[in-house]
Amino acid sequence: MTQAVRFAAALADTGVTHGLIGPREVPRIWERHLLNCAVISDAFPDSARVVDVGSGAGLPGIALAIARPDLDIHLVEPMLRRTDWLADTVDELALESVTVHRARAEDLVGALRAPWVTARAVARLDTLAQWCVPLLEPGGTLVAMKGRSARQELDKARRALERLGLLDARVTEHGTAILDEPVLTVDLRFDVRRRQAGQSGRAAGPRRRKR
Repeated sequence: MTQAVRFAAALADTGVTHGLIGPREVPRIWERHLLNCAVISDAFPDSARVVDVGSGAGLPGIALAIARPDLDIHLVEPMLRRTDWLADTVDELALESVTVHRARAEDLVGALRAPWVTARAVARLDTLAQWCVPLLEPGGTLVAMKGRSARQELDKARRALERLGLLDARVTEHGTAILDEPVLTVDLRFDVRRRQAGQSGRAAGPRRRKR
């Protein structure tokens, strides 16, 4: 059984009982969740370090790790029952390139940084950016998964994003060849010199996978 099939089975079983996805989502786990997340793997270069903020059910982080084993994936999630499930699932799938952090994004400032940060359905774009920017290395990119209103949301948040030092904003389509409706991401490059708002937070270490 492939890792993707096993991940889908985990989502349909303990993912539901742990409240990570709703029972009504089970029939569309593949298209709406797994493929939906896996197709954004083309946003990241070889061997990139990627932080998934608000990972929840490991979406997109675990899906990315399965699609791209070369990526160094860090799952950031504050809720204990979710990080327990994530750690168990990562171990079950033998995903050696994935680390689970039980923390809020703001708790990891100074302890975790990466050239790539991503998130799916976590918060409004301007709020999400405030959480993610402190985890970005200078010149890094935030890849925010958004729905059909991605362009409108970007237009509304553009000034706030620029104040945070997020520039070169663009909306990118993914999965056009395999999905009926492509996945949209808002991609924003971080220029620390243009950042006008300071962020601070206490450091927290990663939660180790069970052995």
